[in-house]
Amino acid sequence: MTAARRRASTEERTARLTILVDPRKKAFFEALCAQEDQTPSQVVRRLIRDYIEKRTGEPWLPGEPPKLPKR
Repeated sequence: MTAARRRASTEERTARLTILVDPRKKAFFEALCAQEDQTPSQVVRRLIRDYIEKRTGEPWLPGEPPKLPKR
């Protein structure tokens, strides 16, 4: 099992994030995800985790989130 799969299996998926996106971008995004055999939700969760790690400089681990960086 990969580290990403272990991480995904330990994270709770209870919150919903609703976004508005251009229909053409949505369709293209879904097609790209399908080419990678991933769901759009999996890709968005990865993008969010990568963004958090980039901004905080710390790996995202289950449990308490890292502290917010100062502006």
